[in-house]
Amino acid sequence: MEIRLLSQTLDLFPIGNCAASALIDRTGRYIWACVPRVDGDPVFCALLDGRDPAAEKAQGLWAIDVEGAAEITQAYLRNTPILRTEIRTADGAAVEIIDFCPRYRHLGRQYRPMAFVRIVRPLAGAPRIRVRLSPMMNYGERACYQTAGSNHIRFVGEVMTLRLTTDCPVSHVQEARTFRLEEPLGFFLGPDEGLDADVATVTERMLRETTEYWRRWVRTLSVPLQWQEAVIRAAITLKLCTYEETGAIVAALTTSVPEHAADDGAGRNWDYRYCWLRDAYYVVQALNRLGAADILENYLGYLRNIVDQAGRGSIEGGPNGNGQPALPGLGPCGVDRGRAGHVQPVYGVGMEPVLTEWIAPHLRGYRGIGPVRVGNQAHEHMQHDVYGQIILSTVQAFFDERLLRPATVDDFCALEPIAERAFELHDKPDASLWEFRGREAVHTYSSVMCWAACDRLGNAAVKLGLTERAAYWNDRAARIRATIEARAWNEAEGRFAATFDGDELDASLLQLVDVRFASPDDPRMQATMAAVEHGLRRGPFMLRYAIADDFGVPKTAFNFCTFWLIEALHLSGRSDEARALFEEMLERRTAAGLLSEDISFTGDELWGNYPQTYSLVGLINCAMLLSEPWSSVR
Repeated sequence: MEIRLLSQTLDLFPIGNCAASALIDRTGRYIWACVPRVDGDPVFCALLDGRDPAAEKAQGLWAIDVEGAAEITQAYLRNTPILRTEIRTADGAAVEIIDFCPRYRHLGRQYRPMAFVRIVRPLAGAPRIRVRLSPMMNYGERACYQTAGSNHIRFVGEVMTLRLTTDCPVSHVQEARTFRLEEPLGFFLGPDEGLDADVATVTERMLRETTEYWRRWVRTLSVPLQWQEAVIRAAITLKLCTYEETGAIVAALTTSVPEHAADDGAGRNWDYRYCWLRDAYYVVQALNRLGAADILENYLGYLRNIVDQAGRGSIEGGPNGNGQPALPGLGPCGVDRGRAGHVQPVYGVGMEPVLTEWIAPHLRGYRGIGPVRVGNQAHEHMQHDVYGQIILSTVQAFFDERLLRPATVDDFCALEPIAERAFELHDKPDASLWEFRGREAVHTYSSVMCWAACDRLGNAAVKLGLTERAAYWNDRAARIRATIEARAWNEAEGRFAATFDGDELDASLLQLVDVRFASPDDPRMQATMAAVEHGLRRGPFMLRYAIADDFGVPKTAFNFCTFWLIEALHLSGRSDEARALFEEMLERRTAAGLLSEDISFTGDELWGNYPQTYSLVGLINCAMLLSEPWSSVR
């Protein structure tokens, strides 16, 4: 029986090394990978081509087709993002494919090239294979130009030239010729540089050293007793969503996977290959709970650059300036550090502030559901919660003695204008964390995050012995709290509302407990939790909100919000329900053990960009919260 991918799904396996990344489908085909960065041109774009990757003329993929394939099994090598695909034929032949991106210590630094390695080995019989390698350029506009040598092929694109070095006959690849696989073959697709050693030897060494790197990294994690495999897989994948060179953390590896089927042309297709400060805060929060300090420390470097960039915009009258005078001297800073400028909710992985949104005309979209967007208009939004997330992400550095660079008084000084900005904006309208494009309001979640900015900076001041600054920021926090309790509380409904002086519900109200604004046993919070569950739960799953937005009424549930519900159920004493719902969410993962952004109300199909960091954060947080303690087995 010939295996064909009849219906495209998100049942995909990511590989990566914190510089390069790719998604591989259930037949072992690369169908998504971007160069030279995660937000770059997708040389493998079959995920969004709208056509069956198994078709003879399919492009934008890298396939190892096995003639007569009848059975395919796939799994990661234990505690790594290295994928093993085994393909067996009806007559007993078998092939093994190992896919990974190299990552290990080399010459005193981390070696993580923009490169992909495939090792193809015969396991049994006389398998016949065909290598189809057809990278594209300019978002699917045309195939890359090719030149070839005796053991390499150069693929010349608009933004990067890739070189395939291999011990497979080059003409077999160029002609997509079917041939007998009689010995292992190595493929290294990376920068336009020659390999200075035998391909087979180099790729096997890379495999050994990459395996060792990931298994040693996993050993540093403080995992819960239960659900360890799920947590480890989520943690590895969150690390794959980091762009280590700058410290950025992207929301997902893809763009424009729609939130639901296009039965009404809603166009809920977004580019998530950028660093949202909110999403990154949740990622470092979850990984902190596992003890992964390396990602936190790298991200803090990214944040410091963003804060500095925003401040310079204010002081120098740049595009982020707000035209207001500088703040008066800020305590121990010694000099006037200026007033914080506008901080965007999202930046490029290289800290680019402008992410102009445009439509890629040559890609039809996932299952033909367009448009395919590049860039994200959210960089223009006012989303006031970001000021809180900057400080929430940073404050641990004032207390964590493990860090190579603990936070200092100078770092505190740099954060004071950010907290002052939060105080100024806590009762001003914004687009909310859900990024409404057509309306604004004063959103409770944004205001609570502004409160958290002042509250946590007060904690940092205490740690540094800055008594006067602690009193200053505690006063600021108290004033914001009073405003929230007066204007977000809806007396008629007997609960908090999602907007000031309103009655809307959204799932972010559950986060009032997580940021310690309210305790789970507060009657006001219990009433709010009950209202959110009643109004937004659809079967097992949770909506972000149930009202129509710029694109109509939501038609899928938001996975991260379901994990918020699980936390709320546990904290309100309904732990058995929480565990049952958590187990159900684990069942909804792909074969790779991952989740996308959204899920159908029936739970039978994942939608939205993949793998979604929000969803994996929720998985880790709930596992840590619900697991039996290690002491129970000692």
